[in-house]
Amino acid sequence: MQKIHNRKLFLTLPVLSWALYDFANTIFSSNITTIFFPFYVQEMAGGDERLDQIASTFLSYANAVSSFFLVLFSPLFGVWIDRTGRKKRYVMAFALAAIIFTALMGFIAPLSLGQFGGLPAAFAAVVALFVAAKFFYQSSLIFYDAMLPDISTKDTMAVLSGFGVAVGYMGTLVGLTVYPLVSKSNYADAFIPTAVLFFIFTMPMLFLYKETPDPVLEKRPFFAGYRDVWYTFKDMRRYRPIFLFMIVYFFINDAIATAIAMMAVYAKAIVGFTSGEFILLYLVSTISSIIGSFIFGYITRTVGAKKAVFYVGIILFFALLLGTFAINRPMFWVTGSLFGVALGAVWVTSRIFIIELSPKDKRGQFFGLFAFSGKLSAIVGPLIYGTITLVLADYGNIASRIALASLMLFVLAGLFIHRKIPK
Repeated sequence: MQKIHNRKLFLTLPVLSWALYDFANTIFSSNITTIFFPFYVQEMAGGDERLDQIASTFLSYANAVSSFFLVLFSPLFGVWIDRTGRKKRYVMAFALAAIIFTALMGFIAPLSLGQFGGLPAAFAAVVALFVAAKFFYQSSLIFYDAMLPDISTKDTMAVLSGFGVAVGYMGTLVGLTVYPLVSKSNYADAFIPTAVLFFIFTMPMLFLYKETPDPVLEKRPFFAGYRDVWYTFKDMRRYRPIFLFMIVYFFINDAIATAIAMMAVYAKAIVGFTSGEFILLYLVSTISSIIGSFIFGYITRTVGAKKAVFYVGIILFFALLLGTFAINRPMFWVTGSLFGVALGAVWVTSRIFIIELSPKDKRGQFFGLFAFSGKLSAIVGPLIYGTITLVLADYGNIASRIALASLMLFVLAGLFIHRKIPK
């Protein structure tokens, strides 16, 4: 591997094709998870202060269900890595499934299919397809993250991680080129173009990334991942640092995953942003993410991943604090910028920290457990947020402010436990 100061490192075929998949999946994440699907849900289920809270509940529960399925299956994924030594084939399979379900969302949304449970059947079908698409998208990331040690060394890992995240967030800018294709208040128009862009930028990894499979150390039973999760929790003393970090990541990711999912509806319904203004805010937040991911790649290399994770938690707490009490657009612009920095930095710092803490022969297993912790939190956060907005819907916008404030408690819990991780 070339020296870290050699810029050509970023342009090598393995690194570039690996980073371009981050570019591709971020198009899905921004367009579907954060912007156009939330807009679509609010368009279909919202309307006034009370109905906007109900729309928030729909959105948060859909995200929680998707994460539930990921929690159910993610313990198997680490075993698949350890059994085969391969990651690329699984990234491709899950990515293509996510692309297909995203395209189906666009085909189904405009159809008139009658009623289902008091709701338009097409709307219910699109929500179900979103749950599937997000599940497959998130599943692909487990294998994608585990590819980082294959293209880096100890010295280059932090910076390459930051490079991958930064390239990924640049995908947001390309993803938003679908906005002119969206007719007035018909946000489902964005679904099929998003699937096309996701497909196009996934192709470089399929054709250009040449994988050298890891040596298969042992042939573990297919369902060994569930046993491994149980044994890891039982074997707390042996793996205490990584176990504590799983708890920290649970709380930090809880706040981040929920805020990402609810940002669009919150900005429009609570702070008063128009769709166009929110997309501009999201662009600014994305630029902040790119800057944050690059800067924290170097911060992680300088101060270590442990301290870097703590700094990210502090930034996230202040972003949520400001967002909870934002009473005008300028306050929320600052919120979006701070959240962008935290969002870009958390993937860089966490990915490096988990690699530092994991024994090499258990890395696939621990990446699966890492995802297990994060996705378990991605059930809890949206469920709490959605339940608060549902129970307090009659109080209007204050329900969403209380729901957002609840996320600060998770960040504080994560920061407290973080201090107990031994060096």
